[in-house]
Amino acid sequence: MSVQTGDNPLLHRSGAVAAEGPDAGVAWHYGDPTREQRLLDEGLAVVDLSHRAVVTVTGPDRLSWLHSITTQALTGLAPRTSTEALILSPKGHVEHALHVVDDGETTWITAEPGTGDALVGWLRSMQFMLRVEITDRSADVAVLGEPIGREGVDGEPVVWLDPWPTVAPGSVSYAAVADAEHPASGRQWRELLVPRGDLADAVGDRPLAGTWAAEALRVAAWRPRLGLETDHRTIPHEVDWLRTAVHLTKGCYRGQETVARVHNLGRPPRRLVMLHLDGSAHLLPPSDSAVELEGRAVGRVTTSARHHELGPIALAVVKRNLPVDAVLLVDGVSAAQEVVVSP
Repeated sequence: MSVQTGDNPLLHRSGAVAAEGPDAGVAWHYGDPTREQRLLDEGLAVVDLSHRAVVTVTGPDRLSWLHSITTQALTGLAPRTSTEALILSPKGHVEHALHVVDDGETTWITAEPGTGDALVGWLRSMQFMLRVEITDRSADVAVLGEPIGREGVDGEPVVWLDPWPTVAPGSVSYAAVADAEHPASGRQWRELLVPRGDLADAVGDRPLAGTWAAEALRVAAWRPRLGLETDHRTIPHEVDWLRTAVHLTKGCYRGQETVARVHNLGRPPRRLVMLHLDGSAHLLPPSDSAVELEGRAVGRVTTSARHHELGPIALAVVKRNLPVDAVLLVDGVSAAQEVVVSP
């Protein structure tokens, strides 16, 4: 079921400017995106993510079943413990990214806007005779993003705590820096799941920040997002998604052969970088803009943003063998690489 966002009360707040593209249905900003970024950095603001898909899985086989069809080890997932999982194609390409938390009776999943119908359809196709029930809750449950770094507890709404960038047990990092030097080290971010009718009350008197602010902080944290940093060919290694979403020794799942082969025997064909863009241009390059070296396309921009401290930045996926010190061009603008995934 697609999320109906036309009656979103947070889009009627003073100064709200609606987002377009993948974040349509929520606010892009509320009049001052730079201030909104600072409020998020300070842990004070909240972001409307009510366009995200919400799916529940119930039944006694729910965790063992999800364990068998995703990239993450889920059989021993404790209540109120958050994790992340991917659904891959048979060839190992990323198809769905799942934010997963179990409350002891129900496994809650949030996923990218617009993916709920496809996700529910695929999950039901894999149900077979197992004791699980899949329900699309997008119409009655909404998501808020909060810069808070703790799991939910009994008596609170369901919370998914983003594990990024902590390397999960059984996982590995492909980043070019040590974990302590990762720009997202110490990052605090979680999703709060609330009844859609209680969305405004859940925000309360906290200031709102739009997706402009949230995306700028995500880019600075090197955090991949499905449909932006990924395309139909993306494997998890290319965007450092193994660190939080893939357990390398948990057993069989669709696409595992590719994950294991690339990890053990080869290197991913592309790699994620962050670009520091020349600030002389007035406009940011749109997604899919060509990244060029000496007149040749060597990659594409996935997300661009204007960060309140770093200025204009972007994530991009480039060829693995591109020299790490090469100065690139994007829409005629100079772009210096910051290596994310090591070549």
